[in-house]
Amino acid sequence: MTHREKLLEVYDNSSDVADIEIPQELKEYLSLIVDNVNKNKGVFTVLTTLLTHKLLYPEQDIRYFQAKMDNGFSARSIDTKYITPTLNELGLPAMAESGWLTRSLEQPYPYTLNYQGEISGVGMKQAFLKTIKYFQDDARLAEPILRILLNGAISYREANKVVIKKIATDDDIQISEILHILREHFSAVYGTHGGSKLPVLAFYAVYTFLVKEMNRYSNAELLPLGSHTASDRTSNSSGDIEILKNNKIFEAVEIKLDKAPNLQMVRVAYGKIIKFNPERYYILSGLAPIEQDKINEAIFNIQIEHGCQLIVNGLYKTLNYYLRLIENPKQFLNKYIKLVEIDNELSVEHKEKLRSILDNRRFPYEQRR
Repeated sequence: MTHREKLLEVYDNSSDVADIEIPQELKEYLSLIVDNVNKNKGVFTVLTTLLTHKLLYPEQDIRYFQAKMDNGFSARSIDTKYITPTLNELGLPAMAESGWLTRSLEQPYPYTLNYQGEISGVGMKQAFLKTIKYFQDDARLAEPILRILLNGAISYREANKVVIKKIATDDDIQISEILHILREHFSAVYGTHGGSKLPVLAFYAVYTFLVKEMNRYSNAELLPLGSHTASDRTSNSSGDIEILKNNKIFEAVEIKLDKAPNLQMVRVAYGKIIKFNPERYYILSGLAPIEQDKINEAIFNIQIEHGCQLIVNGLYKTLNYYLRLIENPKQFLNKYIKLVEIDNELSVEHKEKLRSILDNRRFPYEQRR
């Protein structure tokens, strides 16, 4: 049984945890972790990985979570390959690639009670380390602990679920109307972070159709979206949107909703161009470029030195162009709606805003089956 299969097996038994009896102290630690399951996704993901591994290999001392430690194992590899993709698939809180992208959790020390990494959140470090001690000392606690954590994550998911109706197939919506909806959704003032991911989802939606319909992308693959909160240091990606062709990055798109392109941004892009070697690289922004002449000169030099075509353009102008290329812009809008609806990095506020915008425009909606 793989780690994915074991995690899914426990998940299927986690909708109700009333039968579980554990020590009161452990119950309080888990309550703190569950109450912060989205804020401390790293802690949740790391514990989920260690617990799943403990269920499969009860003799392993899971405190030694790096292969270079004596009798250790590569927990991050397991997380990257099995746990985080499964959590994302289930719509549960998850990191970009691994819980160990959180620097405080990746320090090269065992997870003993005197672990030196600083884990953020009042009481979170103690809750994290004490929980590990409980199921390391008694492997029989691994499954009930994992069920409680998954139950908390499920509760968070359900509490933050917003259903957004899709546009009916017989509605004759114009591209200009779609762009107006997107602009209104992107530019709204939100009380939480995450709004900068909205245009990323829009471009991801339109690329799902471009890759299928345009000859340029024949035999190309649109890579899955990573986390929009991951830093360039840890995400190891060429851009927000990545197209793979012949097993290498063919095209990359970096999206900056409210940051004006400047020369430094172009220099950072060139570093990624050198590293990933794409044929085309986009920087798309909702604001006009600063230092346009210097940017143009840099773009010309990059083309000469590397051969990559670097394009700095307006976000809305590019969306307008792309929507005219695809066969059915209405399908694009429904794809965007779906991506917003299921994204676990967006808040309820972002989702309800899109629902409100669509409701106010009184579109015919698809009947849900």
